Amino acid sequence: MNANVSNVALYQLSYDKMKTYLVASLFVVGNILLPQLCHLIPQGGLILLPIYFFTLVGAYKYGFTVGLATAVLSPLVNNLLFGMPPAPMLPVILVKSSLLALAAACIAQRTQRVTLLNVALAVLAYQAVGTLVEWGMTGSFQKALQDITLGWPGIAIQIVGGYLFLRYLMKK
Repeated sequence: MNANVSNVALYQLSYDKMKTYLVASLFVVGNILLPQLCHLIPQGGLILLPIYFFTLVGAYKYGFTVGLATAVLSPLVNNLLFGMPPAPMLPVILVKSSLLALAAACIAQRTQRVTLLNVALAVLAYQAVGTLVEWGMTGSFQKALQDITLGWPGIAIQIVGGYLFLRYLMKK
């Protein structure tokens, strides 16, 4: 097996299965704990974009249903528990998270492989479309570019870390 390409056992869990909610809950917990760690660093949330990490992994490995549940519940629960992300940012983050879930699930389902390129395509797709959507929602192109200009380390972590974590999950 090539070190850069791995076939992956992908799942398309449906809303009527208890396993869907259990798996999504684990990814939501990850998306709660990781941002808390990142917020220990000044501007850690803006730079590292941690709220998206487990959405990417969940959607890629377990499909759109788990990805969407993770994408929606993670920011809402984080906001309710910790006030982060701030309420005015929730609509943008919910849209971007949902776009990530869609991109990751579609790429995984279509290719049936975990590659660094596939993970990068999922992340870049949600960032490209999400930036345009955020620009439309906020009216500020500069604000819409913030995930890219300030959050490029987080994008890199999503791509490389997401790929490595997916490869780890395949071994389990």
